[in-house]
Amino acid sequence: MVLNNIEKLLEKYENGETSIKEEHVLKNYFKSDTVAPHLEMYKPMFDYFLVNKEEQYTKDVPLKTKPSIYKWISVAAVAVLLLGVYFTSSNRQDLGTYNDPQIAFNDFSNSMELISKQFNKGASTVGYLEEVNKGTSTLGYLNEIENTTRIIFKK
Repeated sequence: MVLNNIEKLLEKYENGETSIKEEHVLKNYFKSDTVAPHLEMYKPMFDYFLVNKEEQYTKDVPLKTKPSIYKWISVAAVAVLLLGVYFTSSNRQDLGTYNDPQIAFNDFSNSMELISKQFNKGASTVGYLEEVNKGTSTLGYLNEIENTTRIIFKK
């Protein structure tokens, strides 16, 4: 009965569904000397977790205290960038507007037609992804078959 409970907890652990209390039960079980032979492969993993929990980093981490020249270079770069944006925005000129709404509409519709053609061309090249989705859905059936055979052979 206890072994069956441990196997169920291991399955939940592998699926990431265990609580902290259940993980503590697993750690205590694998810490003991009475581990079932078919579960021996899990023992080194839980031993590692126990040892790893005790580890601590003991080396000193040096911190730089003197100011670096790179900080000042980055400050200067930002200042130059802001000055450049300020001076170019003050010399802004008219980028072009349409006086005739019909011409504006025609240019807009031509642009949208070009974008649509390019988008459709790109969308047609990824049509094979639908076939991939069909293949992965059939893999789901294989998982169901595997689960049922696991249930049958466990009993």
